[in-house]
Formats: sequence, C-alpha cells, structure tokens
Amino acid sequence: MIRYTLTCDQDHRFESWFASSSAFDALEKAGHLACAVCGSAQVTRSLMAPSVPAKSNTADLAAPMSEAEDAVTKMRKHVEDNSDYVGMSFATEARKMHDGDAPERAIYGEAKLDDAKKLIEDGIPVAPLPFMPKRKTN
Repeated sequence: MIRYTLTCDQDHRFESWFASSSAFDALEKAGHLACAVCGSAQVTRSLMAPSVPAKSNTADLAAPMSEAEDAVTKMRKHVEDNSDYVGMSFATEARKMHDGDAPERAIYGEAKLDDAKKLIEDGIPVAPLPFMPKRKTN
C-alpha cells in the first residue's frame, strides 16, 4: 500500500491509499479519482516527502487532520446526540413517520440503495450522511 497526498483543481488537499503507484496511474487514467472535498475529477498527486515522526513526537490519530474532517466529526456528534439510530430499519421507519403511522422524530440509519431511491421518489425527505455508523468503523 502507498499513501499519496492529492490536490484537485480547486486546490483542496487530501490523502488516499493505493495498492501501488501503478494502481494510482490506472485509476487516474480511467478517470476514477475525485476530490474528497468538492468532488472534482481533476486530481493530481502532490509533491510529498515521507513522514518520519520523531520518537517523542507521536501523532494523535484521533485528532482531525483538516477542517473538513473536523466538520464531519462535529456533524457525527450532533447526529448521534440528537437522533435515534434505527440501523437497517431506516427506510421502514422513515416511511412510517411520513405516513403518520409512527411519531415523528430524528432518526438515522442505513438503507439499501433501492429503498433510499424509493423514499426520495415518494417525496420522503432523506439525505445520505458523510460517515459510517460507529459500529461499522474501526
């Protein structure tokens, strides 16, 4: 695995891991790279030096590395503190609330893509969150 610092045409910097340098080249050539901040497909490798931490200077891996990561962390905390996690029952619960069969409340969870599309087609307001539930992350 190799980690590259990438930059988009809007000057956003972010990092990503690739299986190899040739894997990066193949993804870049196929147009499968996008900016993690704005979604731009104009992404290039940035000039970077290897990271060699001093023995006494250990990085806090839990600390956000960018403003965007800090914003997502704050959003996650707000969502978790102010809504109920309903897991894979999200589509069912959202539909029940919309139809008046369950009391309205703030919920978050997971849904299959087809179920999420049906909710949107039926005018039920839903939005994807930019993070995975904590149960599914390391």
